[in-house]
Amino acid sequence: MPTFSVLILTAAPPGMAAEGGGAFVKIDGREALLRSVELFLNRPEIKQIQLAIDPDDLEEVRHKFGAHLGFSGVKLVSGGPRWMDQIAAAASTLNAEATHVLMHDAARPAVPFSDIDALMEAAGKHPAVALATPVRGTLVETDEGGSAVSFHLANHFQHLLTPQAFSKGVFLEMAGKKIEVHPSRVTLLKGSPLNVRIGGSGDAVLVKSMLGMLPKPKSKAAANPFDEAQW
Repeated sequence: MPTFSVLILTAAPPGMAAEGGGAFVKIDGREALLRSVELFLNRPEIKQIQLAIDPDDLEEVRHKFGAHLGFSGVKLVSGGPRWMDQIAAAASTLNAEATHVLMHDAARPAVPFSDIDALMEAAGKHPAVALATPVRGTLVETDEGGSAVSFHLANHFQHLLTPQAFSKGVFLEMAGKKIEVHPSRVTLLKGSPLNVRIGGSGDAVLVKSMLGMLPKPKSKAAANPFDEAQW
């Protein structure tokens, strides 16, 4: 099994609207970014967790969450405002023991533990792996004014999700160029439809429902510090 450095990004991915700051939306009283961090705690294959924060938000995040994140070994990385800026900022501080990087959108807290297990296993066989789900229904392509220009069959498309896994070499290449890996290099792995992205506060109720439907991992003897913390 490979070993991993986890990078959780608070910037919106390319093509995604940043309105509402999805990573900072509270789900049942706790911010999405904190719930996303929890997905990767207490996994022996994970040697490091980094949380990338826009420089404009860094002091506030340190003030609100620094003690809890530090207790769990989560390191804050200043980078932004773009997705690729945060990736580049984290490249120089990757754990030396990590052979791979798991990259995750902080606005996606509803990820089944089994999807993460499958992704880490697949990372040992492929240099770039991403979770994806089928598109249901016909897609409509529109012009800048919102008028329909063409229809596209759903079976030619999938929703690209996170986490995504990259060999350290591929990640450093991507970070250095600030360009996403070409799709032809990415192996797609079927992900859960519960893994939805928070675009704004209006999505909080939906994501809370998705969290309630996630399969429960087997309980472990050692509890993580988030279990009892009230954020």
